[in-house]
Amino acid sequence: MFGRKKNRDPESKSEKKAYDPSIYKPVLHCSICNGEQVAGFKNRQTGKFEEIMYIRNEVELADFLKQYGLDGIEKEY
Repeated sequence: MFGRKKNRDPESKSEKKAYDPSIYKPVLHCSICNGEQVAGFKNRQTGKFEEIMYIRNEVELADFLKQYGLDGIEKEY
């Protein structure tokens, strides 16, 4: 009747993911008003932003960079 919850391994969220750098560029959207930050990818042709992860601290930002194998990320306000 009810499905079982899947065991979530904390290490699984740090596995490396891929994106196409010729189509997307990594961007950190930052709010001027309240300081909220959202990491994601912006389509180079259309400018459409795809949200991936809400960033609350430096640890989460480092985790996002590690997941996608990035050295740094551009901020947009």
